[in-house]
Amino acid sequence: MPLWKCSVCNYIYEGAEPPVNCPKCGAPRERFAKLSEEEEKLVLRSRYTNTLHMEVYTLLQRLVELAERGIQDNLDPPCVKIFGEVKEFSLTAMQKIKAELETHMKKGKWG
Repeated sequence: MPLWKCSVCNYIYEGAEPPVNCPKCGAPRERFAKLSEEEEKLVLRSRYTNTLHMEVYTLLQRLVELAERGIQDNLDPPCVKIFGEVKEFSLTAMQKIKAELETHMKKGKWG
């Protein structure tokens, strides 16, 4: 199914023809351009990669929660140290993912 991009708000529509009006901004059909095959491939690959980033982000959030529970449990210093390292790693990775997704959006790689 072809992909169409609104030139006003960058909304990407999937369908045989562009919509009568953009579902996001209301721009008329004439403001949509059909994406090239290369552009379509990039959008589809980006959707996949962005979904992976979001799934990893969700898992990292869970790791932060578990690490905080381990820190609160405070069994002994080595355990607390490990949980602290897990929390720090997870928070850093989450920030990296946010930055990468922002980069994707600025490059038009968000479909």
